[in-house]
Amino acid sequence: MPKQEVYIAAERSFTYQPESYRPVSSFFGENTFSAKVMRERLPREAYEAYLEAIDRKRKIDLELANIVANAMKDWALEKGATHYSHWFQPMTSLTAEKHDSFLEAIGNGDYIERFSGKQLVQGEPDASSFPSGGIRSTFEARGYTVWDPSSPAFIVKGGKGITLCIPSIFLSYTGDALDHKTPLLRSINAINDNALKLMRVLGNKRSRRVFATLGPEQEYFLIDKEFYYRRPDLVMTGRTLVGMPPSRGQQLEDHYFGSIKERILTFMHEVEEELYLLGIPAKTRHNEVAPSQFEIAPLFEEANLATDHNALIMEVLRKIANRNGLVALLHEKPFAGINGSGKHVNWSLSDDLGNNLLNPGNTPHDNVQFLVFLIATIRAVYKHADILRAAVASSANDHRLGANEAPPAIISVFLGEQLSKILANIENGAATEATNTAIIDLGISRIPILSRDNTDRNRTSPFAFTGNKFEFRAVGSHQNISFPATVLNTIVAESLDYLANTISRHGTNAKQAAIDVLREEIKEIKPILFNGDNYSPQWEQEAARRGLPNKKSTPASLPDMITDKAVKLFSSYKVLSEIELKSRYHVRIERYCKKLDIEAMTLYEMVSNQILPAALQFQSDIASSIEETGDVLGDSFDLTPQKEILKEIAVEINSTIKLKKALLEKRNQALNIADETKRAEYYYNEIRPTMEELREHCDKLELLVDEEIWPMPRFWEILFIS
Repeated sequence: MPKQEVYIAAERSFTYQPESYRPVSSFFGENTFSAKVMRERLPREAYEAYLEAIDRKRKIDLELANIVANAMKDWALEKGATHYSHWFQPMTSLTAEKHDSFLEAIGNGDYIERFSGKQLVQGEPDASSFPSGGIRSTFEARGYTVWDPSSPAFIVKGGKGITLCIPSIFLSYTGDALDHKTPLLRSINAINDNALKLMRVLGNKRSRRVFATLGPEQEYFLIDKEFYYRRPDLVMTGRTLVGMPPSRGQQLEDHYFGSIKERILTFMHEVEEELYLLGIPAKTRHNEVAPSQFEIAPLFEEANLATDHNALIMEVLRKIANRNGLVALLHEKPFAGINGSGKHVNWSLSDDLGNNLLNPGNTPHDNVQFLVFLIATIRAVYKHADILRAAVASSANDHRLGANEAPPAIISVFLGEQLSKILANIENGAATEATNTAIIDLGISRIPILSRDNTDRNRTSPFAFTGNKFEFRAVGSHQNISFPATVLNTIVAESLDYLANTISRHGTNAKQAAIDVLREEIKEIKPILFNGDNYSPQWEQEAARRGLPNKKSTPASLPDMITDKAVKLFSSYKVLSEIELKSRYHVRIERYCKKLDIEAMTLYEMVSNQILPAALQFQSDIASSIEETGDVLGDSFDLTPQKEILKEIAVEINSTIKLKKALLEKRNQALNIADETKRAEYYYNEIRPTMEELREHCDKLELLVDEEIWPMPRFWEILFIS
């Protein structure tokens, strides 16, 4: 019997019983209806037809769906499942599911487990309470979940329940997308079609499919559950609305990549076990910069699968944390004064032959292709930096962007010294030499030679090239990565389309035509290239001179989603119709207002019910102490220092009372603003500054009031007691 390990934290304990060791490879994907499982359980003809349908993006007919559904049901029943669910991703930051039993009546009081192809392909949850952004009225409840066969079904175990989850898209009765996944799948098609179009122009006839790959690095905080439930702000909003940063935070730089504490390592181990069972290739785990902050990162996967897996990672983090007496905080800024959390989304393009299209190759043709795809991506970011910025806009992310812990709101591209030099020489028509080994000749006269992976990292850049991929660092930690990936895929598809058309018109020698076109493109797009410190004030001034957008808030940024340019872009590539795109704007601006409203009212209630009563009690204690001391020592003893403390407390209490009242008045005024865009601007310009000012006075009271009286855990307790 393995030895039990007992951990004590915050006056509660839990026991963890380690299981016998099994190599990960022996159980990886055990709870996933993977291609391997399908190959074993489906007739050969059905399996090959299924693969061909996925590869060629053809509709799966009912006969094949029935075969797959029956095999899926038998597999799930063997796993102990009693229900199935179409698992989907509505326009919130969470996933959704409705469970239906496999049990069906067959007459005479008899029942069997049954699951048909029709049930597999389509479900019908009530859509009335999901955000739609005006696509349909609240009373129009019908919505459809439709099976996404490109993402494998999986088993979820929670408590005593075991459920077969079927990844699905979510559509309205009229066929409009009500979810994150549908536009992502469309953008993947746009990338494939236009990447192949460009590759054919460049002479590549071998590749049959091109797809985006993603590797999202998920940051999160872990705190003890006891502290969490004593903080109404954490429970209601996911972040602390009051609280002084601890005297020791991250300034000693001792947490980053530090030794992982046993309790946390136990949590991480359980998380990874569950992820491995779900076929999610978790690769990296480590302490992050801030105390009690951590990161998990998977291997690269196709974009659709990576987004599903990231949504599952967030769910598993929350579930396993709860099981271990912890809470996983995914808010972008849970604690003021220390680093917040992001989700660095690494993005690249690959083909069906296993080639990374953003990797320098071994032949002149490969390297011309690499440069064209590289410039296409940079051009996309230059042309649509405003939309890319809007893709990551949220009330929570506003606390990070530009705060010297995350990329600024200015979108720029980092390439590194050598690639920048190569692009400059292509632009100028001059030759150059690389400075290291592994040199590859581009094969065109007067064109520089290229070496592999000669790029340092720039952690201040929002969009950095890191060898064979771009790292989009501005995505928020709680955000569903589907929409940023959708935007990135779509804008790159547009640039691939543009370059394919331009190169094909430029001449018969495709390689030379490509270089000639790239030379002109580099001249236009170079304002977006910046290798320096994105945090510096000088860069903000320089970016303004270059004409780069700098939208510092969500209300300022989100309207860029629905400009004529944006509508034309998404509709042209059949990713989002005008109504679908505008619905996403309405959903996000509405959620912005609602989240700030919840924060404002939570702060108001905390001040009213916790902070002011504690401060008034301490004020009374100090006043009584001064009076009693004066009675004992007489008027000859100078009590001025004690009276100054009392006055300081009284001043802060008065300011807190006034600001509390002002906050409520402004909040009520916001509710009367009918126009949602103006309401969002009011929340940002009026309510948020009032909350910050109120917080300042509450935090001063925290420093003054007796720790035994202060009504909630302080940051040092939450972050350092584990």
